[in-house]
Amino acid sequence: MSLSELRATVRSFLAAHPHAPWARFAGELGTAGLAVPEAYGGAGCGIRELAVVAEEIGRALSPHPFLQTAVMAAAATDDPALLGAIAEGTRTATVVLPGEHSCVLESERLTGRAPYVLDAETVLVYVGGRLVEAEPSERVPYATMDESRPLTALSFDHVPVRRAGDGATWERVRDLGVVALAAEQVGGASRCLEEATAYAKLRHQFGRPIGSFQAIKHRLADLLLVVESARSAAWAAAREPTRENAAIAGSYCSEAYLKAAGDGIQIHGGIGITWEHAAHRYFKRATSDAQLFGPPHAHRARLEIG
Repeated sequence: MSLSELRATVRSFLAAHPHAPWARFAGELGTAGLAVPEAYGGAGCGIRELAVVAEEIGRALSPHPFLQTAVMAAAATDDPALLGAIAEGTRTATVVLPGEHSCVLESERLTGRAPYVLDAETVLVYVGGRLVEAEPSERVPYATMDESRPLTALSFDHVPVRRAGDGATWERVRDLGVVALAAEQVGGASRCLEEATAYAKLRHQFGRPIGSFQAIKHRLADLLLVVESARSAAWAAAREPTRENAAIAGSYCSEAYLKAAGDGIQIHGGIGITWEHAAHRYFKRATSDAQLFGPPHAHRARLEIG
């Protein structure tokens, strides 16, 4: 299947079944197993295919745990049973990176906390130079601005661990996550631009469409440049997901999505902040995404360090 065919298939599915359970989205379409090797029931694809799905998820504001499961966990582990379950869509998994937890590993037992983790059934933790699977002693849902992307606080009270494999390094997993998130942000920003443009043609004021006013035309033109620049950054990183490209995409796409979502609300006016319209939901997702792997200035700092 080509990238364009994959995009059309995922977009059509999400439009027709926006509330379909993960097992159906992952299993029926095979999206969860895109990066899983064929030997374990996956498609053996790369980051470009993942980026296509991530972009469509962002465009549809889908709540599916694709980022943590199909991108990060699938890259982190080489455990055959876990990879097979991920590919089938029967298990979700999340990865806790160094810097995201205060855990220590002693005598094959894990103790500590991870305060902000993308929610999933199986928890994989990079600790002490290893990747381990551990069942948290406690899971507490974390109140977030974007309720469609649930976060949870995890506590580990001397819990036993098991080896979760030797997949990608945590740096590589982080960069893949940043690239996939950038693609998702581009999808959301593109949808904000589309909706704002359509509304500017529809909404009339003083006897003419508001899109005919210079202030609106200029804002939309500027926003088109921002969105397309973000698309270029995201897809450059998807073609070559180096640390530098990931940092560029993470920085620029976060800010582009925030601008697109904010401008979208401004162009819609009052209706943009009502429950009847999705504009405020895109703004919430943009705000949440901008902090997920660190704010834009943190990505720029990585470029300076490198």
